[in-house]
Amino acid sequence: MTAVAIEPLRQYFLGLQDRICEVVALADGQPFVEDAWVKPDDSPLRGDGRSRLVEGGGLLERGGVGFSHVRGDHLPPSATAARPQLAGRGFEAIGVSLVFHPVNPYVPTVHMNVRSFVAKAVKPGDEDIWWFGGGMDLTPYYGFEDDAVHFHETCRQALAPFGDHYYPKFKTWCDEYFFLKHRQEARGIGGVFFDDFSELGFEKSFAMTQAVGDAFVSAYMPIVERRRGLPFTNRERDFQAYRRGRYVEFNLVYDRGTHFGLQSGGRAESILMSMPPKVTWRYNWQPEPGSAEAKLYELIKPRDWLGVGRQAA
Repeated sequence: MTAVAIEPLRQYFLGLQDRICEVVALADGQPFVEDAWVKPDDSPLRGDGRSRLVEGGGLLERGGVGFSHVRGDHLPPSATAARPQLAGRGFEAIGVSLVFHPVNPYVPTVHMNVRSFVAKAVKPGDEDIWWFGGGMDLTPYYGFEDDAVHFHETCRQALAPFGDHYYPKFKTWCDEYFFLKHRQEARGIGGVFFDDFSELGFEKSFAMTQAVGDAFVSAYMPIVERRRGLPFTNRERDFQAYRRGRYVEFNLVYDRGTHFGLQSGGRAESILMSMPPKVTWRYNWQPEPGSAEAKLYELIKPRDWLGVGRQAA
């Protein structure tokens, strides 16, 4: 393969955004507001996208689902740090990214991203270099073990047709990636994460990425329906706001997608719509021992939720 066919990628990701927004809008009770945008041809980052947002709804305090299809003449440092041989290549990136921050503290925050990336050939005889990436992860505030098992089992089932080793591999990768090193603390209970993926060949690698994206609704919405009616007080909302601070810290300090978007001249409003609307930080705060809040810190320690072990690549 010398040149990647872009249109099938674009149509899949556009359709995925549509399908997820339709399901979640019905659950929330109000439609997403769409902000379609275009980056002009004379800007460093060209392309277009659709940012969809819902705020203050029956389910979500803020929910964002973004589609973007962007092109640039030079890869930013975040994309070439692990692949310095690609420096100087133009690129094309297409994907869908979402973050949902629910109102009810018993409903976890969730993140999902699936994307394709093409580093363009620079001279005759060169080939495009392509890869896929993505995954999903769950960030509870008051966690339930059966929710975590359901989320991980759905991820495992999505990956199973492509090889039994991919779930444990990508689960471990997720645990290691969504980890706040400066606090020595996991962001949530994980899920699956993969990047720079091309080992199955283009068609099967794309199919695996689609399987992960298509599994999102089945992974998350049953948890939503189980927990959204649970009563809560200001205490739970206060702890939710405090833990959301960890989410902000990770996105700004470590997240490769956020760094790529900002370094490449991406649209800041779309990149940062994943941030929660209400967040609290406290100095040197610790939960009361034995409290429901303290139990979260045990729940988010990485563990083998499905008994499948930590297998190597």
